[in-house]
Amino acid sequence: MQVKSRGFSLIELVIVIAVAAVLLAIALPSFQSVFRSNRVATATNEMIATLSLARGEAIRNARGAIVCPSADGAICGDDWTAGWIIWADHDGNGVPDDDEVIRFVQGKSRTVVEGPEAGVQFDPRGRIVGAATSVAVQPDECGGQALRRIITIGVTGQVSRASAMEVCE
Repeated sequence: MQVKSRGFSLIELVIVIAVAAVLLAIALPSFQSVFRSNRVATATNEMIATLSLARGEAIRNARGAIVCPSADGAICGDDWTAGWIIWADHDGNGVPDDDEVIRFVQGKSRTVVEGPEAGVQFDPRGRIVGAATSVAVQPDECGGQALRRIITIGVTGQVSRASAMEVCE
């Protein structure tokens, strides 16, 4: 009488793992562009939502609102990649106080954001203060692909995203 064994032997298991590792090594690099594109899409949508919220808040509070880069969520800085805040200058001192910060958005890892150094300011009518400006979003490593997304804020305060992506710098 012969005993039938059930399951896998150690050799069969090692062969299956080796084949899976080879297939994964071949497939993973092709997914890098998908990951980069999704990171840019997420950061772009979040920036558009932030600018739209700031414009709406500027109209609602009749004092205007400002979106500026901020690493800590309390004061304006100079690095958009670290994050940004929306705030309304209720007391007119030009500095965001604790009760004036509406929202803090933490920067996304492996994503680079570039915008105007002074931030984007909306007047009480929802129009941008100064000239039209733009914010650029791209992954930290582009791999020579067109993954740079440009968000334009017109003088009327309208926020729009470019239909085509640009090649990263």
